[in-house]
Amino acid sequence: MAFEPRDPNYAQRVRDNFARQTVMTLIGAELTEVGPGTCTVRLPFRPDLCQQNGYVHAGITTTLADTACGYAAFSLMPADSGVVSVEFKINLLAPAIGEAFEARARVDRPGRTLTVVRAEVLAFQGERITEVALMQATMIRLAV
Repeated sequence: MAFEPRDPNYAQRVRDNFARQTVMTLIGAELTEVGPGTCTVRLPFRPDLCQQNGYVHAGITTTLADTACGYAAFSLMPADSGVVSVEFKINLLAPAIGEAFEARARVDRPGRTLTVVRAEVLAFQGERITEVALMQATMIRLAV
């Protein structure tokens, strides 16, 4: 489904906002794509982000998906908006093993206040791509 952003400068606004999110800097994630109602966040593998079995920690996987969902929703909000998560559910489908990970989010239903978004988190290992998590989230628009 194609959405029309309320702010013609949505992409730059999303990129500027993402750059202020220090947790993304901390874990080494980058915003790689943004479109009206879509967002992709990429993270290269880092052993310091793993749990005891050597998999990227579920908290990191969740953080990637939540961030991608938030910015997908944010892309459709007016320029004078902020965004935070209201709720989400994540299904962890496979161990997060790979050279890099991507959270790809898309808006299912935008609203004036609440937006429903979903994301998939993929692990890339050579030519192999594994779906490691699915998230459904609700984001709320804040007036700033």
